[in-house]
Amino acid sequence: MPAEIVDPVRRQRMSFASDGDVLHAEVWTAPGGDVPAHYHPQQTERFEVVSGEVVFRVGRDRRRVGPGERVIAEPGVVHAFKNSGAVDALVRVEVQPALGLQAFLEEAAALARQGKYNRFGVPRGLRAAAELAELMKRYSDVTVMAFPPRPLQRLLLSPLARLAHRNGSGTVA
Repeated sequence: MPAEIVDPVRRQRMSFASDGDVLHAEVWTAPGGDVPAHYHPQQTERFEVVSGEVVFRVGRDRRRVGPGERVIAEPGVVHAFKNSGAVDALVRVEVQPALGLQAFLEEAAALARQGKYNRFGVPRGLRAAAELAELMKRYSDVTVMAFPPRPLQRLLLSPLARLAHRNGSGTVA
């Protein structure tokens, strides 16, 4: 797999490969590292724990998963995971269709490396809020965060995203 992407806020390293319309990712998550609750409107996401111990939430179900075990999140189903063990966990992920998920994750990790938001996803200042809103609006067909509630996101994202464009901070490198 190609170069790793580091997300210090989520405490993860990721690498990606594509096979047609399928995105493959390897996600190394440090103890306590996580993926916050979200859903994909059009994509199915399959997870396989290779090493470590991970607690998955898919819909209302919560499950501790170890090496060799798999979890599937269908389109529209809220899911999240957290490394619940004492060592790094390696999770292999397959997403179909790939759409823009890799670009979204790369841009979110770049914002994390720039210190734009904290561990709870709270932006550090108005400019950071505008940049995060622009990212979420641009990728709303790929990933939707479970919090704040979707109606509130619809109300707030557009004005904040316009602010990001006005300030010239709409694209993250």
